[in-house]
Amino acid sequence: MHIPDGYLGPSTCGFFYCLMLPIWALASRVVKKALSAQQVPMLAIGAAFSFVIMMFNIPIPGGSTGHAVGAVLVAILLGPWAACIAITVALVIQALLFGDGGVTAIGANCFNMAFVMPFIGYYLYRLISYNCPVSSQRRIIAAGAAGYLALNIAALFTGIEFGLQPLLHHTPQGVALYCPYGLNIAVPVMVIEHLLVFGWIEAVLTALVLKYLQKHSPQLLEFK
Repeated sequence: MHIPDGYLGPSTCGFFYCLMLPIWALASRVVKKALSAQQVPMLAIGAAFSFVIMMFNIPIPGGSTGHAVGAVLVAILLGPWAACIAITVALVIQALLFGDGGVTAIGANCFNMAFVMPFIGYYLYRLISYNCPVSSQRRIIAAGAAGYLALNIAALFTGIEFGLQPLLHHTPQGVALYCPYGLNIAVPVMVIEHLLVFGWIEAVLTALVLKYLQKHSPQLLEFK
C-alpha cells in the first residue's frame, strides 16, 4: 500500500503533508497525556512490529504494494492516537532508509495507514466487542473483522489517490504526468488485491495476537 515517489503530483503530496501536520501534533499531545510510563515501551514495540510486517510486501500492478500493517492491533492495545505515532515512525524510517514508500508521499502514506486505518479499525473493534469481557471470544472476532475492514478501507483511499492523479495532473493533450491509471483501474486493483489476500492476512494476524494476549497478558487489553 506504500505510494512511491513520482506517482502523486506536488499539490497532492503537499495537501497530505498539510493534512497530517495537525494530526501528528494532536496525536503527540494526546499520547503524552493518555499513555503511562509503563506503556511507552509498548509504543516502541508497536512501531517495530508494524515496521517488520510491512517489510514483507508484494508488488501490485500499478506502482504500489500489498502487505499487512498492524495498525489496528496497535490501536487496540494503545489507542488510535498512539497507533498514529507508531505507524508514522515505521513509515518514515522505511521511506528514508529503505526507499519503501516515497519521501514526497510520506504524508499520503501516513494518512492512509497511520490515520485512516487505526481509527477505523479501533472504533470498529470497540463497536463489535462492546461491553464484553476481556476474555470473550467476541473480542477475537472483533479484532479480525476490524483488521480486515480497516486495511481494505485504507487500500480504497490509496486507490482513489492514485486514480485522481490523471484528472489533477496532465498535459494539455490529456497525458497523465504522474500516476497514469484512472479511478476505473487504480481503485479495483488496490481494493480487489486487499479484499482477496492482504485483508485476510491482516485479519488473521490481528486475531491471533489478540488471542495470545488474552491468555498470557490480558491486562494489555484493558485500554479504554
